[in-house]
Amino acid sequence: MLTQEVVMDIARQGIFNIITSAAPLLLVSLIIGLSVSIFQTVTSIQEQTLTFVPKILAVFVAIMIFGAWILNNVSTFAVDLWRDFSVYVG
Repeated sequence: MLTQEVVMDIARQGIFNIITSAAPLLLVSLIIGLSVSIFQTVTSIQEQTLTFVPKILAVFVAIMIFGAWILNNVSTFAVDLWRDFSVYVG
């Protein structure tokens, strides 16, 4: 039966899954952005668009590296939800 505790548990699992799936890409973007900002500060370059290209390339590489893991996490969560669907409805 779908009780308030079950709904909260599903929501908690979903939010945790979102955070763990997005964390590698966000961390890569943060590190590259910080590195480029420090480089800009040291060299006194004031170009604001300079951070976009390295970030895009780094996130693309991170997707290539972590993409299978992220897809596995998300698909496992979806399969678990569909597998227990009869328990939730009944």
